[in-house]
Amino acid sequence: MNTNQKIAKVQLSSRFRQLLVAILSVAFGTSMYIAMNSFMAGVNNIQTEITFTSMAHIKVFNDLTDDTSSILSAPKENNTVLMIHNNKNIQYTEGIKNVDEIKKKIFEIPEVNSVTVQLNETVFIRNGVAKANASLSGIDTVNENELFETASYMIEGSLSELDKRSDGIILGVNLARKIGVKTGNTVSVSTSHGISKTFKIIGIIETGSKGADMTRALVSIQTARQLFSKNKSYATDILVNTNDYNNANEVAKKVREITDYKVESWQEGNSQLVSSSILRDILAISVSLTILIVAGFGIYNIMNMTVNEKIKEIAILKAMGFNGKDVIEIFLTQSIVIGLIGGFIGVFLGNIIVQTLDVVPFKIATHNTLPVVYNPKDYVLSFCFGVIITLIAGYLPSRKASKVDPVEILRG
Repeated sequence: MNTNQKIAKVQLSSRFRQLLVAILSVAFGTSMYIAMNSFMAGVNNIQTEITFTSMAHIKVFNDLTDDTSSILSAPKENNTVLMIHNNKNIQYTEGIKNVDEIKKKIFEIPEVNSVTVQLNETVFIRNGVAKANASLSGIDTVNENELFETASYMIEGSLSELDKRSDGIILGVNLARKIGVKTGNTVSVSTSHGISKTFKIIGIIETGSKGADMTRALVSIQTARQLFSKNKSYATDILVNTNDYNNANEVAKKVREITDYKVESWQEGNSQLVSSSILRDILAISVSLTILIVAGFGIYNIMNMTVNEKIKEIAILKAMGFNGKDVIEIFLTQSIVIGLIGGFIGVFLGNIIVQTLDVVPFKIATHNTLPVVYNPKDYVLSFCFGVIITLIAGYLPSRKASKVDPVEILRG
């Protein structure tokens, strides 16, 4: 330990209260940074989890063509007028044909980890006089569960039972409440073509998305094909999950090379989800950095007061031969000590706060506590930011002290 460091040690220990306040300022800012980022990351993860309980990373479906050109060619003569009234875009085919072949080709893409097919139609579900619109999905239970972990959201019954009963149906929890049914009851399902069939409720599902749970109804895809008189290679949607949902746009480009059907990534169809996630991240970082900066101002005020109180001692040191760099080193050493001690305490307190949030009761989707994420990166960044801001807050007063003229100070 050199002379400058010994002087810094004496100055720190002589004003214990100021040292304690400075350390607590850094500790508070660091711990709040960890807590805020852990909580916001947890919120984003829950939002993503709820979103992808019924939405795949990439969707393949049959859509109207984007070609809106005229159905008649332009006239060759300049004096001829071509008039088309109420031009309409007509879809000649419905759904996707030969889904197994397309599904096999998509599976060959390295970034794809799971693929399933669905047959989705809007139906009426009746229970006596109670009636509700519902989105009926014919699903391949094994691949559906691999994509969405659907079985984990079953609060009654079993997803695999759909493959054992051609008359089995699973309803969203809010839909079941709306029409007043429970597991074991029977309901009548009517299609838009006037076809009706009686189903037995073999399960209730709750995803955490109120809208989806209000309209969702699941049957096996074989049952759906029979209900809507479709062949065994027919589906309305092919749903694809990638290894990383953030790369869905890039994988979607590869899928477009395989099929002529409409291919849409989740970012293209849900831009508001992407925007809201980015805004939440910006908000969390802004609040956390603001807390650290406020703590830095507190440290700056303490160091500035220390400089003013020690101004005569600084003048004496400079008169004894200490130069401006020595003075800066003395005060920067104090700042480093405050930053390091406050940073370590802040990381410890931040972890305690995150653990406390992790046990606070809060029911959302399949979780029963507040969502948090233990990310080592947040702990490291909070510690680094705390030390850096403390150094900046200590450097400004030390720079001022280094320019002190000992003659003027000692002369009074």
